[in-house]
Amino acid sequence: MTDAVVGDVPAGVGAIVVGNFRLESGQWFAPHSHPQHQLAWARRGVLGVSVGDAYWVLPRTRALWLPAGVVHRTGATRDAVLCSLYFEPGRCERNWPEPTPVGVDGLLAHLIVHLGDENLPDDARLRAEAVVLDLLRPLPATPIDVPSPADDRVRAVADALLANPADPRSLESHARAVGVSRRTLTRLFVHDTGLSFDRWRTHARLRAALPLLAEGQPVSRVAHTVGYATPSAFLAAFRRTVGTSPGRYLKGDASFWATARSAADDGAATARCSPGCRSPR
Repeated sequence: MTDAVVGDVPAGVGAIVVGNFRLESGQWFAPHSHPQHQLAWARRGVLGVSVGDAYWVLPRTRALWLPAGVVHRTGATRDAVLCSLYFEPGRCERNWPEPTPVGVDGLLAHLIVHLGDENLPDDARLRAEAVVLDLLRPLPATPIDVPSPADDRVRAVADALLANPADPRSLESHARAVGVSRRTLTRLFVHDTGLSFDRWRTHARLRAALPLLAEGQPVSRVAHTVGYATPSAFLAAFRRTVGTSPGRYLKGDASFWATARSAADDGAATARCSPGCRSPR
């Protein structure tokens, strides 16, 4: 990501500028960063945001706070609308240093849309901004990491699994396909990614499943799509890895807070911009 673009945002009357950007199915913005803090939210559809190897899925019930200067990519597996709030660091009381998921309820969603009104009077805008800042509440930061391998042989196996998470081939079959022994591929996977082959494949499958679940597809269909024989096997893998159910993870409700904390303790795994605005994303 050394060639990441820096997307500046014209200043607004207050601390927040709102932009809306349409994303077509499969479209991803190139790696970029902003001198402002950003809150990325799906006004429609489901978004994906990646920061390095970390990946977040954002249905309408959650947004992602991205600190100023953090290089990221944003995209969608289906048509979506990215609604971005940009916060001037010097005029914003929030200063979370790491990417942080935020719960979005009906009031916050309404206020975000309200702030996107170009004709909103300045005094009303400032009042709404104050409420938005007060409503920002962090959710447990539990992205599903899928580390990118450097070794060409491991990367070939990883690319095959990312292209088809339901690929049923065993570690030994993948090793034969790339011309190494099972033992060598086992060692290379851990060395390159910090994860075993089985665990890395589980992370890849769960990451592929989240956008489908967020779109409302049945668990049974999603489980089969990403390579699980039964929904119960998929749900068990999700709970072991994330510490809660897919529904609670995506909603980010209070029960997820408690579950995620317990899992951590246990060691479980169209824009409101001036005409010169440069599509900051």
